[in-house]
Amino acid sequence: MKINIGLDIGGSTTKVVGFRDHQLLTLTMVKASDPVASTYGGIGKFLSVNQLALPDVEKVYITGVGSSCVNKDVLGLETIRVDEFQAVGLGGLYLSGLEEAIVVSMGTGTSLVHARKDRSRHIIGSGVGGGTLLGLSKAILGISDYSLLAEMAEDGSLSNIDLSVQDLSDCPIEGLDPETTASNFGKMGDKPSQEDLALGIVNLVFQSIGTNAILAAQLRKLEDIVFVGSLAKLQAGQECLRGFSSLYSKNIILPQDVEYATAIGAALSGITDKDHRWTIED
Repeated sequence: MKINIGLDIGGSTTKVVGFRDHQLLTLTMVKASDPVASTYGGIGKFLSVNQLALPDVEKVYITGVGSSCVNKDVLGLETIRVDEFQAVGLGGLYLSGLEEAIVVSMGTGTSLVHARKDRSRHIIGSGVGGGTLLGLSKAILGISDYSLLAEMAEDGSLSNIDLSVQDLSDCPIEGLDPETTASNFGKMGDKPSQEDLALGIVNLVFQSIGTNAILAAQLRKLEDIVFVGSLAKLQAGQECLRGFSSLYSKNIILPQDVEYATAIGAALSGITDKDHRWTIED
């Protein structure tokens, strides 16, 4: 049986996946500043890694910010552009094994989607995301390296940066853990460590995203929230998101391969949803 390939074409990175008879093949990724070059290179790498040839491919499904630059069929294969929110929703459901959920795509910014297998609807977006994380890191720490920021955050302490509920009241407050953040960066002293600042930045960004996700779940009366996107891999951020689970009684899901969710959703759109896509015209 022929395969469907899905691509999430970003500004610098393109993720490529493929399905054969509903079976996910080996995931691949390429880096290139030109979206057209990364599209062709990504497909070539995917075929090589999976020991496939062009005749093995039925269709190519593309999404992401760079997909608008691809204006014709790729390598002679029928190429179909997929709505990004639809791809995010389907990818999040596939990775989590759920039928319905709030799917939060954490990239440079953040988008929140009410995902169902028959249709995904965009709820709201936020400018707070990975771009915010690195921008604040550059401004405060002079660091623009994502890996270094993540490493530093692992050794930080929020007790030196954030004001917590227990800092404000000696008496327990019903429904709130004493360590719940009352004010991000509200307790910062004159000489905080670089590690403390790094964790404070991560906590600020992830708590902002997590709060929006909880509100979206409450609005749609759903218990499951799936976080996807490369930013969702940050360990210190994951710990922050898990805190929302007990605080608000929601099922916070952080699946594997989160960076490939949108590409997976694009490929799946050809299998599960033929009504919400359009063919690229020459």
